[in-house]
Amino acid sequence: MNAGQQHLLDLYRAAQRGEAAPPAPGTRTVRTAREIQQWHHFRAVVTAPADRLPSRIRRAVRAAATALLRREADATGTRDGAPARAAS
Repeated sequence: MNAGQQHLLDLYRAAQRGEAAPPAPGTRTVRTAREIQQWHHFRAVVTAPADRLPSRIRRAVRAAATALLRREADATGTRDGAPARAAS
């Protein structure tokens, strides 16, 4: 069933129930603020806690700090406060 056929079926059902006719397909492209809010709420509920924004920011900060510490340790030749060993 294509969008036009579905629209005709929806028109028929709305007429039988005495409801307002639904908009034609493709004519309603602007979302209302309520629809956007409902979408954001849905995404917040469905998204796993580890994938939410605060967790992503926390992971990014930890990764950046770890990279900086590793780069600093490589530059000084020390690791965990101990001097680097000479290669034999």
